[in-house]
Amino acid sequence: MEYLPNIIFAVALIAGIGFFTRNVKKLTRNIKLGKDVDVSDNKSQRWKNMARIALGQTKMVVRPVAGIMHVIVYVGFIIINIEVLEIILDGLLGTHRLFSPLGSVYDFLIGSFEVLALLVIVAVIVFWIRRNIIRIQRFIKPEMKGWPKTDGNMILYIEFVLMILFLTMNAADFQLQQLGAEHYHEAGAFPISQFMVPLLDNLSESSLILVERTAWWLHILGILAFLNYLYYSKHLHILLAFPNTYYGKLKPQGQFNNLESVTKEVKLMMDPDADPYAAPAEEDAAEPEKFGASDVMDLNWVQLLNAYTCTECGRCTSECPANQTGKKLSPRKIMMDTRDRLEEVGKIMDANNGEFVSDGKQLLNDYITPEELWACTTCNACVQACPVSIDPLSIIVEMRRYLVMEQSAAPTELNNMMSNIENNGAPWPYNQMDRLNWVNE
Repeated sequence: MEYLPNIIFAVALIAGIGFFTRNVKKLTRNIKLGKDVDVSDNKSQRWKNMARIALGQTKMVVRPVAGIMHVIVYVGFIIINIEVLEIILDGLLGTHRLFSPLGSVYDFLIGSFEVLALLVIVAVIVFWIRRNIIRIQRFIKPEMKGWPKTDGNMILYIEFVLMILFLTMNAADFQLQQLGAEHYHEAGAFPISQFMVPLLDNLSESSLILVERTAWWLHILGILAFLNYLYYSKHLHILLAFPNTYYGKLKPQGQFNNLESVTKEVKLMMDPDADPYAAPAEEDAAEPEKFGASDVMDLNWVQLLNAYTCTECGRCTSECPANQTGKKLSPRKIMMDTRDRLEEVGKIMDANNGEFVSDGKQLLNDYITPEELWACTTCNACVQACPVSIDPLSIIVEMRRYLVMEQSAAPTELNNMMSNIENNGAPWPYNQMDRLNWVNE
């Protein structure tokens, strides 16, 4: 029975990490459903972007209140979880405060963790007020109803409870140290939890041990549960922000990619030595790929990574001129719909031994409407605003390409313009011979 807690802890740890690994494999498989794209260029700049944007949070603090609060939660939550290493070793080895021989360094670390825990609690409360009492406009858009709203609040509750458990564990531990309880030798500094000690004054030593052990177990099990909740939550960006900023777009924002097949055709047309009647080369004889994208499998894997990385913060939508003027377009919804469709495809594959069986649905029309796509002004405001280098515009452009080049389903105004360019060499419906008529008017 002496080793029973260690065994239970090991089982819980293995189960938590195992389930997380399973979800990571599923996530990786879903992202790899996208087309291949070469993002191996300019590695030094990519590392700099990841360090500056993901680690340094430089784009978060553009909006100071939310940015600073987020930095506090981010730094606090990550640094406090350094103590998880000690908790894991204590749980496996049956020790208590294994790192306490570090002396003053350990005291400083525990004290710092407690200050950060308090700051995280304050920041979480501020975030909750902004979402549920002040009701900032970008948090109450139509796409944020239902699960997205619940998910956002759920994360705040989890973070709040984990910090309270951490401080409660330390407060009970500190009291037990003062009482000279067995195994609870003096270690650590408790600048915040010491003020919780009066709440425990009337408890016996056995009751204090029960409080400390309960908080300890709930804290570590809560962290394992939180780790596995990430896959189902927008907070997956905690992990994916790093690869997403690394693989982010490096080209000028206004530069769009060209379809290789179209580029070849144009070059052939412009080549005076090309034989228009020659049979195509063997490698070009295959059926051409679909133009643009109508479903998630038509997008590239970086775009699918973007969808999973979306934080649902709504900065893109709040900056979007189309959304501001009452149009249906919301760049955040574009990313959320892409992720939801990708998850749906993943579930179909899970149910069919890894094979995708058509369900008669696709990203276009079933999730994202042409009205949303054509409302976009391609101004790149959403791309500029995103704090983790997500590019909603690239998905919009690919889906527009499909509408125009595969379905000839462009708006009337655009079709008229393209017809005029084809026939008159200009967007206007005037013959080239009549272009200077205005001079004589």
